[in-house]
Amino acid sequence: MGKVLIVYASRSDETKSIAELIAEGIRISGHEAELKRTSDIKSEDDLKGYDGYAFGSATYHGEMITSMKQILFVGERAELKDKPGGAFGAYGWSGEAPGRIFDTMDHIFGMKMVSGPLMLKASGVEGGIQAAQEYGKSIAKMI
Repeated sequence: MGKVLIVYASRSDETKSIAELIAEGIRISGHEAELKRTSDIKSEDDLKGYDGYAFGSATYHGEMITSMKQILFVGERAELKDKPGGAFGAYGWSGEAPGRIFDTMDHIFGMKMVSGPLMLKASGVEGGIQAAQEYGKSIAKMI
């Protein structure tokens, strides 16, 4: 059984809700999932020791939330190369954050990413619950 760390930045808790649904998908697949807010991560050591990762942020004014940017800088030193990963986030208008997180994890960290970031306006609309759970299952399959 593997263990996946899900780190999220959320302003209205919608990205947190998506993170919880991704965790459900991972658990349904027989693995462990641990959720942490970006404020819970203090150093690269807090990111080490997991078999897979999912990082998520809401898009706010066309950008990811600042605390997630800080986590990505920390992640550069956390030896995440070749680890399974995914990126996700809620958005209202534009939704750039999940794509930027995904690209960083893929190209800078060298992680093995699931196909594309998960972008949802809200977890409870337009099949969001199932999409988030399936995204978690996709990460779990890579472990």
